[in-house]
Amino acid sequence: MCDRYAPSEIPVRESLREREFSERGGAMEEKLIERLEAAVVRLEAISAVQPGNSPASRGDATAMDSSTVAYDDLISQYVGRVSAAAEKIGGQVLDSTKILAEAFAVQKELLVQLKQTQKPDVAGLAEFLYPLNEKIMKASAMTEGRRSDFFNHLKTVADSLTALAWIAYTGKDCGMSMPIAHVEESWQSAEFYSNKILVEYKNKDPNHVEWAKAMKELFVPGLRDYLKCHYPLGPVWSATGKQVVSAPTKASAASGTAAPLPPPASLFSSESSKSSPSQAKGGMSAVFQEINSGKSVTAGLRKVTDDMKTKNRVDRTCVVGATEKESHGSSSSVSKTRTPKLELQMGRKWIVENQIGKKDLVITDCDAKQSIYIFGCKDSVLQIQGKVNNITVDKCTKMGVLFKDVVAACEVVNCSGVEVQCQGSAPSISVDNTAGCQLYLSKDSLETAITTAKSSEINVLVPGAGQDDDWGEHSLPQQYVHVYKDGQFVTTPASHSGG
Repeated sequence: MCDRYAPSEIPVRESLREREFSERGGAMEEKLIERLEAAVVRLEAISAVQPGNSPASRGDATAMDSSTVAYDDLISQYVGRVSAAAEKIGGQVLDSTKILAEAFAVQKELLVQLKQTQKPDVAGLAEFLYPLNEKIMKASAMTEGRRSDFFNHLKTVADSLTALAWIAYTGKDCGMSMPIAHVEESWQSAEFYSNKILVEYKNKDPNHVEWAKAMKELFVPGLRDYLKCHYPLGPVWSATGKQVVSAPTKASAASGTAAPLPPPASLFSSESSKSSPSQAKGGMSAVFQEINSGKSVTAGLRKVTDDMKTKNRVDRTCVVGATEKESHGSSSSVSKTRTPKLELQMGRKWIVENQIGKKDLVITDCDAKQSIYIFGCKDSVLQIQGKVNNITVDKCTKMGVLFKDVVAACEVVNCSGVEVQCQGSAPSISVDNTAGCQLYLSKDSLETAITTAKSSEINVLVPGAGQDDDWGEHSLPQQYVHVYKDGQFVTTPASHSGG
């Protein structure tokens, strides 16, 4: 059987077939390239609007991580409970609670931002935390001025908000406790006033009691447990995020140039002390120069006539007027004002003297070999953060003392209207010659021996059996009945009808 084509025609047919295939292949490649280009355009358009690729959307993704979601739950559960109780009370309590809620909302925003921000320096950190600090200062300002009927509520909010400063923790050398310990310490300061609310409104208004309990749960365990799960070692900054730039001064902003800030003045060197010698030299040298010049220095002085002399003046008598007495009295009272002290002497004894209106006195660096002597203080609050050997409160009025543990005893002598709270243990507490004393005991100090002498209005408050139970208030007797029986006197507390 012969072939269909002659041998000479086969190469021609093959070349035609290859050309046809190449033309078809080129057309297919062009169509494929067009389709690929169209697909690339579509992908670019999609990626341009995709949430994960813009800075704002990356912030939204950060806002949805587990720590932020948990913080939202903290706000809705715990802050919401405090706000609900404050709505029922109203007034300044509601205003301060709104500041509390705003502060927690600000901290949530800061937690989202720090995940996209590099760790700043000290100046940058202050600039970064300024919105939060503004809320804390706003709450603190509500406690100043004329004392409010809800002062304990306002102080509870102001002192507890310092717990949010845990976000400023930068390491063990930053001068503050680790976040969890910082929250607990801040609440211990606020709990002093929160306990007063529980006692005052125990049988008067349950809304205030609910508010105080909700405040405690917000920080302990609320915020504390949150930090245990998400930030036990402090805030986590971004390694590749944006940098915090501190705000320029007004002068540099007006000039348009970033002028360097002047170095801060030292506390131990005063510019006035440096310039005063030259100024004094110039002034006094001018006076001496005028005297030595030979000019008539007395030319401008008035001549003293006989009727101007003291011995001839009729308005000078030996009778002392009432206004003069008042002026002497006021000057003597000012001269009796003593210098406030808060210092450690000889490494063994802390001296706290003449503190008036100081609500933020704190002793942190103390040990079990040191004693604390508080004398002549008025309308102040002292916190002792640590175990000490002995505490003595002498001649103080409206003084609050908050301590953890004491080795020997806590003594209150010659005082009026003082409040002492023991958060740990104390073998004995003695109250001598004192009118009005509130003692707050913890569960670890219920076996404390309390000794009273020549004192009145001594009340002891003890915690309830459960965590949510109210504090129990017990009044110590100040009157006794002595009966001679079986050859000796038997002494019992006096009981009154209806008591």
